[in-house]
Amino acid sequence: MEKPTRPETKTQPHFRYYDLVMAAFVTVLLLSNIIGAAKLSAIPVDFWPEGLWPAPEGMFIFGAGILFFPVSYVIGDVLTEVYGYPRARRVIWTGFAAMVFMALMSWAVVAMPPADGWGGQDAYESVFGLVPRIVLASIIAFWAGEFVNSYVLARMKIWTRGKALWSRTIGSTVFGQAVDSAIFYPVAFLGIWETSAVLTVMVTNWALKVLWEAVLTPVTYLVVGRLKQAEGVEIFDTDTDFSPFAKSAAHT
Repeated sequence: MEKPTRPETKTQPHFRYYDLVMAAFVTVLLLSNIIGAAKLSAIPVDFWPEGLWPAPEGMFIFGAGILFFPVSYVIGDVLTEVYGYPRARRVIWTGFAAMVFMALMSWAVVAMPPADGWGGQDAYESVFGLVPRIVLASIIAFWAGEFVNSYVLARMKIWTRGKALWSRTIGSTVFGQAVDSAIFYPVAFLGIWETSAVLTVMVTNWALKVLWEAVLTPVTYLVVGRLKQAEGVEIFDTDTDFSPFAKSAAHT
């Protein structure tokens, strides 16, 4: 009797560093939302119009996470540029699931009654007692912004025929961070801050994140070049289904 045979399937390439890049993406994402978001920093300024910032006059207040959260966009650019949109989509969903679990775990741990004699509850709540509205805003903004970022980069790679990497890393960030900021700040703070303050913070932080991406362009070039050489690939998403919900396997 002949043994049953499996249907032929297209062999997917084995990537040496894809899992490591995914781990780096999720790590930066979670830490920037926990450690960075828990601290507000302030620097003195003497050029800001009075009444446009929810802070004492002469002070520029920002979440410390702004220094590190844009790194997740840099890694997202690397993922799409090197491994293609379908594999970047998988990483974005992984990061989304990790953020949801982080929020649920933070809520559960803070809600648990502290043991008698343990005096760290107040400090724990101040760091991990996440505001539901801000958590919701952060998760939705991340999901939408990252998918826009990856989509724009993948399409621009085709338009530029793989040339001028800087144009698509910065260009994709312009659109991705615009969507991220346009969702996060109104959902998180509209009705709490003055509308003018929400708009000012939204635009200013978007500009800072794009600037940070531009500054990190040499690093992006270095990492992309090394990974492409190590993996031996140059992927163009010419026949890709760009829906965030597509279940098709990543192409070669």
